[in-house]
Amino acid sequence: MAGLLGHKIGMTQIFAENGVVIPVTVVQAGPCFVTQIKTKETDGYDATQIGFDNPKEKNVAKPKKGQFDKADLKPLKYLHEFDFSDMTEVKVGDELKADIFKVGEIVKVSGISKGKGFQGAVKRHKFSGGPKTHGQSDRMRAPGSLGQSSYPSRVYKGLKMAGRMGGNRLTLKSVEIVKVEAENNLIFLKGSVPGGKNSLLEIVN
Repeated sequence: MAGLLGHKIGMTQIFAENGVVIPVTVVQAGPCFVTQIKTKETDGYDATQIGFDNPKEKNVAKPKKGQFDKADLKPLKYLHEFDFSDMTEVKVGDELKADIFKVGEIVKVSGISKGKGFQGAVKRHKFSGGPKTHGQSDRMRAPGSLGQSSYPSRVYKGLKMAGRMGGNRLTLKSVEIVKVEAENNLIFLKGSVPGGKNSLLEIVN
C-alpha cells in the first residue's frame, strides 16, 4: 500500500475509446518527498512520512526546518504518513511521482469538503419541506415538528436541524484512476472528489 498528497485542480471530461464521456477530477499529485522512515525499533510502529508543497521558509518552524535539513530537503508544507511496506526500496530523500499509480487502479481519496456555512434543513439534510399549497405561506422550507406535546416535552439531542454544513473530512473508497500523466504529475480520477479547487487530497491505493 502506498499513497500521495496532491492538490485538486478541477473537473473536466475525457472520452473513452468507445466514445463514452467520462467526468473526471484532475489532481496534481506530487512530487512528494520522503522525509522520514519510522520503524518499530525507533518509533513503535512502521510508517513512511512524506511531504508535499513548498512553503515560504519564514513560515517553517525551526524544529521542522531541522528535520528537513537532516533529510537534505527543502521545507515542505504538508506532512503525512503512509504504509510503503510493499516498496521496501524507498529511502529518505526519495522523490515520489504520480507514476506509482496505474490506469484502472482503484484508490481511496480523502479531503475536506467545501464549507457551506449555516444552512437550513432542506439543503443540509435533504428535507422535502412543507406542502406547496393548502394555504401555506411560510412553511415551504421549514423543518416541521421538532418535539412532542406532553412527553417527553423536549427536543431530542442530535435531531436533524439547521446548522453549519460542510468542512468535514470525507473519504471515497472506490475511485478509479482513468488516466495518469506521469511527466506532469497529473492523475485523472473518475467522478467528483471532496474539496474545492486547490484543496489538499490524500490518494491511497
